[in-house]
Amino acid sequence: LLEALRDAAGMTGTKEGCLTGDCGACSVVLNGRIVDSCLVMAPEAEGGTIQTVEGMADGQNLHPLQKQFLQHAALQCGICTPGFLVAAKALLERHPDPTEDDIKYWLAGNLCRCTGYEKILHAIQDAAAELRASSK
Repeated sequence: LLEALRDAAGMTGTKEGCLTGDCGACSVVLNGRIVDSCLVMAPEAEGGTIQTVEGMADGQNLHPLQKQFLQHAALQCGICTPGFLVAAKALLERHPDPTEDDIKYWLAGNLCRCTGYEKILHAIQDAAAELRASSK
């Protein structure tokens, strides 16, 4: 699925990290479930719903998670960032007010080799607060 998204569909936001399902850089939401796209055969996704990082922004308007990742400098090389964003969005859609432990548990399959996770946690917490405030 990773190769189909990147090479055939031109959706290069999903990144190739390890190709073994260990890093989460290629995370997408397939039929409502977070999956490592490097472990899914493309035909398995045929007819399904796939959400990637490309679908997060609304035109030029970034999703609150994207804005907060930038605000908090929660990225460096950028390889892991799309996977973290996709996973965090799925978390916030299910749990709009997650605890720090909820966030850590939910993102356990996503690894970053460059940043400390503290900035990522704070970015997600602030995005969650922003989303809750905007839904009132």
